[in-house]
Amino acid sequence: QLQLVESGGGLVQAGGSLRLACVGSGFTLDYWAITWFRQAPGKEREWVSCISTGGGTSYADSVNGRFAVSRNDAKSTVDLQMNSLKPEDTGVYYCAADHFCGRSWRQIRDGNWGRGTRVTVSS
Repeated sequence: QLQLVESGGGLVQAGGSLRLACVGSGFTLDYWAITWFRQAPGKEREWVSCISTGGGTSYADSVNGRFAVSRNDAKSTVDLQMNSLKPEDTGVYYCAADHFCGRSWRQIRDGNWGRGTRVTVSS
């Protein structure tokens, strides 16, 4: 059974950094694209970044140049390095496994999500 667990969230001041990890188990991570989403209080879930099976990366305009996603298939881990954090980056961050990058969160089956890790950026 596919399982994803996020970690690394916390409270940080604006301008600071956090590194989130998404660890997979019960499946072969190599075969899956991993997407990061986030959800701020009262807002819809938002696409943040994705890394394909081949290592290709993509980012939302709001985080491009500040965030970097990477994968280590041998460790079944996908990391999201977040630098120059802003208060608007606050939210719960989720990773999800999908067959390819670019789909809406609504198109990803329920069982392919982690439970999220909370990031709070203070001003």
